[in-house]
Amino acid sequence: MSTFALAVRDSSTMLRRNLLHARRYPSLTLNLLLTPIMLLLLFVYVFGDTMSAGIGGGADRSAYVAYLVPGLLLMTIGSTTIGTAVSVSNDMTEGIIARFRTMAIHRGSVLVGHVIGSVLQSIISVVLVGAVGVAIGFRSTDATVLEWLAAFGLLTLFALALTWIAVGMGLVSPNAEAASNNAMPLIFLPLISSTFVPVDAMPGWFQPIAEYQPFTPAIETLRGLLLGTEIGHNGWLALAWCLGLAVLGYRWSTARFDQDPK
Repeated sequence: MSTFALAVRDSSTMLRRNLLHARRYPSLTLNLLLTPIMLLLLFVYVFGDTMSAGIGGGADRSAYVAYLVPGLLLMTIGSTTIGTAVSVSNDMTEGIIARFRTMAIHRGSVLVGHVIGSVLQSIISVVLVGAVGVAIGFRSTDATVLEWLAAFGLLTLFALALTWIAVGMGLVSPNAEAASNNAMPLIFLPLISSTFVPVDAMPGWFQPIAEYQPFTPAIETLRGLLLGTEIGHNGWLALAWCLGLAVLGYRWSTARFDQDPK
């Protein structure tokens, strides 16, 4: 069997393993999924009228629903990938990785299985949160099929980038609790981005913090694709952030994984 065929076979096996773990122990995924759903319901039904008026949408909260949902879709990806960091850390500390190292399997298949499994879970979580958004009034404005495909591609690429970062965090964490804490920026960054309010509505000293981070350009690009708002340079920035984080996370994770255990 060729090296490529061996890698595909072993990666498929590891993917099935991780999906079975997610199905048998769904509590972590569900808990992480509840965070963006609760924030969506809270901000729409408690603050929706006020926030809608603040962004120029009048007293109808539907304008704020349209503004809020794209940001929470990306926040959902950040929340889901925390489970990846915990899962990788569990594998490293419970001894299964040491067992895999002694077996005749492709070395990188363990990480590839985690990454693909996490990306699939992220997309499923995004669909669920999106369904809640549609149920409470979110509607895409004249988005073409090409724009929908571009939005799906952006979400998938963003999930891939954050997943590789989460894998690296899991590999360097001594236990699952530390992995969860180390991955908290993946939830915290969306809170200080343009998810809830426009950047130009923030205090001047805070605007650079919200603007120069990966979530804000990705959120603005997704809003432009789904709602027809101006994307400007955010599309290129979002693509650069996704590719940069994916490469960084991949190199960090593989270098750490290739180190012999002490």
